Amino acid sequence: MLAEVAAPGQLLAISHYSKDARASSMEAQAAARFAATGGTVEEVLALDPDVVVAGSFLAPATRAALEDLGIRVVTFGSAATVEESEQQIRDLAALAGDAAAGDALVARIEMALAKAAPRDGENVSAVLWQPGGIVPGEAALVSDLLRRTGFSSHSTARGMAQADYLALEEVVADPPQLLFIAGSEAGQRHPVLDHIPQMQRAHFDTRLLYCGGPTIIRAAERLSAIRHKMLPGAGWDPMPQTRRQTERGPSLRWESGR
Repeated sequence: MLAEVAAPGQLLAISHYSKDARASSMEAQAAARFAATGGTVEEVLALDPDVVVAGSFLAPATRAALEDLGIRVVTFGSAATVEESEQQIRDLAALAGDAAAGDALVARIEMALAKAAPRDGENVSAVLWQPGGIVPGEAALVSDLLRRTGFSSHSTARGMAQADYLALEEVVADPPQLLFIAGSEAGQRHPVLDHIPQMQRAHFDTRLLYCGGPTIIRAAERLSAIRHKMLPGAGWDPMPQTRRQTERGPSLRWESGR
């Protein structure tokens, strides 16, 4: 988000996790434009920023050390809805001194969501099978995006909550219309999934799971494309097998700038 709303040269560094293609929602080409830190106080101090922006999980000792050194620390939690993510964008843009840049990004998100909204008024029953074999809860940003793009949560309908484990046997016994696979667990690659005729599958890049902001645009486009292919007569492409990769959960993202 900061990379989108900050002026050139204003964002001094990003987390080293943001340069890890397996864990970051940031495009590698964009991440390469910035220096990276491991999140230590010494590294941040060397950059001499006016502000450090971090997640709400920032260690209290680290925050206290930075503030003792006269560096302002602003933390943000994980957005659970599109509206919360858009407010974070506006807050970050105001922090960077360019409210108009925040408004412009929010407008792009709203346009992408409007374009991705289903036109047939029907919801497709879907399960998002995440790394570790878990499913998202209702209070997750990706769940909001699924609702907005024409999908209903099959796992929620079955009484499952945030980070509940979904076993392969449960998928086979009670399959959704569509299974989004965003992980590489053994069960998620099991050949039995090829033999559930009433269920379709689609790959969902884990980089679209972790952050809001501009990631919402890419996620909405992907979900809309999949939804469109499920329309009668649209045909269906099988889930790309070559795009499977080792997955891992979300990591700390640390950004500092002035």
